[in-house]
Amino acid sequence: MTSTSTSNWIQIPRPNPTARWRLFCFPYAGGSARVFYSWLEKLDTDIELCPVELPGHGRRLAESPYTRLFPLVEAIASEIAPFLDRAYAFFGHSMGALLAFELTRHLREQEMTLPDHLFLSGRRPPQFPDDDPPTANLSDAELIEKLRWLRGTPPEILENDELRELLFPVLRADFAVCETYEPTWRDPLPCPITAFGGRRDPATRQGELRQWRHHTSAEFSKKVFGGNHFFLHSARDRLLPAIAQQLKSKDNSKPNNKKRWFDLR
Repeated sequence: MTSTSTSNWIQIPRPNPTARWRLFCFPYAGGSARVFYSWLEKLDTDIELCPVELPGHGRRLAESPYTRLFPLVEAIASEIAPFLDRAYAFFGHSMGALLAFELTRHLREQEMTLPDHLFLSGRRPPQFPDDDPPTANLSDAELIEKLRWLRGTPPEILENDELRELLFPVLRADFAVCETYEPTWRDPLPCPITAFGGRRDPATRQGELRQWRHHTSAEFSKKVFGGNHFFLHSARDRLLPAIAQQLKSKDNSKPNNKKRWFDLR
């Protein structure tokens, strides 16, 4: 098939049929496919950018967002299948990292082609549950404070009643996706994993990022950038070369030993 997208889910803002890899990108809570469009000017020419647009987000604002992870994963798997005819990788940030991880597991269960690399950004691994109080049901005032703490939502949005009315239902749905997620232990994935983190990210700790290594039997690496939870924007010019380097490098790693779920914390 050509690189032209015929799916509402898969956005290809700059088709590149000669690219060696497709990079499917999954956004953070409340984010749309467009948050990755600024990557186009810096992305390696061997990589075709393919952001994923979720229902209720961006161009699909009129649709109802999902509130549970596994139905969303199954829907993405069905839509993404026709686009897996070329070598590819997943990048997911925060909620998007959880989506990318569980989607890869689902693709393995369905005996579908797996990504060449899994880039998991701004998210602790599932054996470290989130100890923060649930966010999905916070009052508007409490949700505003949470977003200010994460430092990723422009103040002009938080101070505008009409914009909040558009954004908050989507955010609550996305937070529900993450907060109702119940992880289960499965065998490590056969594809390499790279964990990215922000040095001042209040949502992750660097020691936790290293624990993603238990979820791959292939190569694992970790890289930390300056910045807060939204370092994928502020550190873009360092992040994108790191992704390209990993895709171009040869994986000579040895499989990790399989471990029980309760041994991984």
